[in-house]
Amino acid sequence: MNESEFEALSGAALAHIEAAFEAAMDDSAAELDFETPAVGVIELQFADGSRIVVNRHGAAQEIWVAAKSGGFHYRWDGAVWRDTRDGSELMSALSRLVSAQAGAAVDLVSGE
Repeated sequence: MNESEFEALSGAALAHIEAAFEAAMDDSAAELDFETPAVGVIELQFADGSRIVVNRHGAAQEIWVAAKSGGFHYRWDGAVWRDTRDGSELMSALSRLVSAQAGAAVDLVSGE
């Protein structure tokens, strides 16, 4: 994949994640908020002051997620973004990570 393809795919993924966060905030009991402090970066903030950061990493052509439980790298497999270690799909994994960190169910997948 060339740089412009990565930028387009990762940009679409981040826009999708942002829309899913907006929808989930309305549908969940979890206390959370998010912001986009820079292009290609989404920061999700929790009531306890913790954060999850989602950003694109151009050099590796990956989307990176930093959460309390660790760091995760997702690479495009031609259809979806998959974790480079366990093969999990990005949106499903984010739902699990956000729910665990928020202490309440947050579904980022059902609105797709």
